[in-house]
Amino acid sequence: MAVSLVKGGNVNLSKEAPGVSSVTVGLGWDARKTDGQEFDLDASAFILGQDEKVLSDSHFIFFNNKVSPDGSVSYGGDNRTGAGDGDDETIRVDFVKLPENVKKVVVAVTIYDGQVRNQNFGMVSNAYARVINDADGKELARFDLSEDSSTNAAMIFVELYRVSGEIKVKAIGEGWASGLAGLAGAMGVNV
Repeated sequence: MAVSLVKGGNVNLSKEAPGVSSVTVGLGWDARKTDGQEFDLDASAFILGQDEKVLSDSHFIFFNNKVSPDGSVSYGGDNRTGAGDGDDETIRVDFVKLPENVKKVVVAVTIYDGQVRNQNFGMVSNAYARVINDADGKELARFDLSEDSSTNAAMIFVELYRVSGEIKVKAIGEGWASGLAGLAGAMGVNV
């Protein structure tokens, strides 16, 4: 059974699944019914070095840059509606290919044009991130986001990192009202 994470909590994935080397972060959400425009939420990943900034702009993984230069992090595709059950979008992280100088991989979800459309995570329900072991498809950890980010158009869901050779995940649940541009800028992406 998957470990249920709370904001700020972490779990050692290497202890939950000895030998784990590659995981997929499944992300899901439901847009509440509104009278306005359709919602389009997008997953993204930021591959950060020791300075807490992306290694380069090509280490920002999203719908327009689906794979990191070394192939260690990949984006599973854009679901423009979020319709249906299960994961809406995915980010895969292969720790075997991930360079040693990477401090962590931050996984976020943003509302496309959220500021322009006056949309925020207060209009989104059932948001979650779950970490799946690629070797056997088992869910190792899950973070169900609370709905306390009503003004944010971008949210960091989780971050994955290594400590002494062990792979860990931490639930973040931190938001940016400034949307993708504000989040990407904070991560060191030239926007």
